[in-house]
Amino acid sequence: MDQAQYFFDEYVRVVEALSQNKLDANLSIKPTAFGLLVDKDAAMKNIEKLVQMAHEQDMFVRLDMEDHRVTTDTIQIVIDLHKKGLENVGTVLQGRLFRTLDDINDLEVKLGPSADYRICKGIYLEPEAIAYTGYQDIVDSTNACIDRMLAAGSYCSIASHDLPVINHAKEALTAHGMGPGIEDPRSNAGPARSFKGPGYEFQMLLGVRGPLRRKLAAAGHRTRVYIPYGEKWYEYSIRRLKENPTVGAQVAKAFIMPWTNRP
Repeated sequence: MDQAQYFFDEYVRVVEALSQNKLDANLSIKPTAFGLLVDKDAAMKNIEKLVQMAHEQDMFVRLDMEDHRVTTDTIQIVIDLHKKGLENVGTVLQGRLFRTLDDINDLEVKLGPSADYRICKGIYLEPEAIAYTGYQDIVDSTNACIDRMLAAGSYCSIASHDLPVINHAKEALTAHGMGPGIEDPRSNAGPARSFKGPGYEFQMLLGVRGPLRRKLAAAGHRTRVYIPYGEKWYEYSIRRLKENPTVGAQVAKAFIMPWTNRP
C-alpha cells in the first residue's frame, strides 16, 4: 500500500498539472496501482478521491482494464462512482473476453447514456475458457462490441491500431449517422461531454501507427493518444511485452523504420 500511495500522490500532481496548463487530456489509471488486489476498500477510497478531484476540473478519468482477476471489480467501481454522481469516469472493456457483450448490456441498464467505454481487443493473453484466442475471433468479437456500444447510446472510444477494427468502426459510425463534424444523432445518447468527440473517438498508443492516426485526424475524427510516462516507464513497457509478446513487433518496427511511424 506504500506503493499505492505513491501512485495516488503522483496522479494528484498530474491532475493539477493538466488543469493548470488547461490541457485537453483525460486521465487513465490502473486500479491495481491503487492497491485493488491488496486492500480493496482503501483502493476504492483513493480512486474516488482522484475522480472527485478530476470532476472538479471537468476532467474525465478512465479505469484501465487489467486481467480477468479484476474485471468485475473494475466495472463495479465505475457503477458505484456513478451512483455517487461522479459520471466523469468510465471503464475499458476487452473484445477478446466472452463476457464483454453481457457487460455492455448490463451497464446499459445500470448507467444508461452516461456509460463511457474504451473498447480494445485486449492485451492480456487470457485462458481459452474465458476468452477468444484466434485473431479473427478476437476481431469479430471486438467489432460486435463496437456495434453494441453504439446501439446503446454509449460514448465509444475505439482503441485499436488494427485496420479491420478501425474500418468496421467507421462503417458502424456511418450506419448510425455519426462522423466528423456531426452532432451525435442517436436518440438514446447522453448530452455532449466536455473534451470529447460527438459520441465517439479513436485512440492509439504514442509511437504506434502514427500515420494511421494522423489520417484519421485529417479526416476529422477526434483522436486521442495514450501516453505512458514517469519513473516506472521501463517496468510498464516490459510488463506490456510479457503480457502480450506481439507488442514487440510494433516496438521493433518503430525502432528499425522510424520514418513509417512518426508520432
